[in-house]
Amino acid sequence: MFHAQIAQRAFNTPLLVEPSKAIAFLSGLGPRITGRQLRLAGSEVSPEDTAHAALPARAGILSNGLATQYQRDGQTPFGVVDGIAVIEVSGVLVHRGAWIGQSSGQTSYEGIAAQLSAAASDPAVLGVALEIDSFGGEVAGVFDLADAIRAARAAKPVWAFVAEHAFSAGYALASQADRIILPRTGAVGSIGVVVMHADLSGQLSDAGVTVTLIHSGAHKVDGNPYAPLPDPVRARIQGEIDSIRSLFAQTIAAGRGRRLTAEAALATEAECFRGAEAVAAGLADEVSDPASAFAAFAAAVNGRGTIRSAGPARPVQTQFPKESTMKPNATTTIEDPATDQTEDQVVTAPVEPSPAPAVPTAPAPTEAATAVALVRAEAAELATVGAQAARLGVTIDVAEAVQKGIRPDALRASVLNQLAARSDAAAIAVVPPPKSAAPESQLLAAAKRVASAGKST
Repeated sequence: MFHAQIAQRAFNTPLLVEPSKAIAFLSGLGPRITGRQLRLAGSEVSPEDTAHAALPARAGILSNGLATQYQRDGQTPFGVVDGIAVIEVSGVLVHRGAWIGQSSGQTSYEGIAAQLSAAASDPAVLGVALEIDSFGGEVAGVFDLADAIRAARAAKPVWAFVAEHAFSAGYALASQADRIILPRTGAVGSIGVVVMHADLSGQLSDAGVTVTLIHSGAHKVDGNPYAPLPDPVRARIQGEIDSIRSLFAQTIAAGRGRRLTAEAALATEAECFRGAEAVAAGLADEVSDPASAFAAFAAAVNGRGTIRSAGPARPVQTQFPKESTMKPNATTTIEDPATDQTEDQVVTAPVEPSPAPAVPTAPAPTEAATAVALVRAEAAELATVGAQAARLGVTIDVAEAVQKGIRPDALRASVLNQLAARSDAAAIAVVPPPKSAAPESQLLAAAKRVASAGKST
């Protein structure tokens, strides 16, 4: 059976995906999509790389409906660890997909954007961690999301933690973070574009099938799978992907500045770099195990250390360059003296893995900083109360509580009153926590006391 909806996302459309991953996709799913076996032409990817690429991967755009839905339910669309929003970027990256996180091996730019927007507006979030493990995906939507990540880091620190792979579209997103950290075996790069064209004409001829495309417009059926790819059409597609690659390089330069200019990004010729080699080439900033690196990030955003920034974000060209700049070797360096001055101070970490670096002592907080910290702590406590209330069947609008200045104790009392009115408190299962567990929440302890009082009467 020919799955047209899947085929149109894979063939005759530019993809920011590592080539061996595309080959693995065609080898495994190609026959199911097209209904026939596929022969792969022009590929120099080894069988070992194909097998490696086949390893399993770890919503509305205009209305931002996904983030709104979560906020209305008093929830966060991301995990929070020590004040840091952790956003997962894994598997195949696709433009549209009204879900949060990974679904069927795919992560949508729509879902990532919803999480990023929610994190940026949440006063309890002190920083954003992008956990990336992806071989890439669709061109559509990736550069808009990259711009959003670069804008977000102007307000809150954003670090990218590569969980082994950040290729092509995955690297486009990672490059917009303040800092990119990968393990010894992690790999980044593949700064290039690929278009796959399926020629089914030979197999159709062998089967005695003739497909006639009746069309209006000379280019309406360019690149169709029922005929060989004509040279003029091939040249036009080549020009298009060269243009996208140039935009890709400029986007990287906007995020990384002098650490990886557009010219240097193009000079990689879509090569992939692993571990210390990636740091030396300017594609990453540090080789470290993710746990140690994340601990250092958490210490910094919580006032226990300092954060090394990549410098101010810069605008990126939003239209394809002219024909004269579409060639791979064109120079597309963006000049920005202010950024150059700050980026001279960026120091890459040692290329060998090491324990988490010592974090310098932060200066004494000012009165204003202390007030901000108290507000953030109170907002985080309100969010915790809201989450605990949701588990007890009580819906709390945390965002409204923050806006109205409701104190956590008052919110807890409101929840208990609702539980008592509904006679739900008596149904709460009281299970004593083990000695090694975390201290019991104040809300649950109060609910137990209400339940005990109800039983005694």
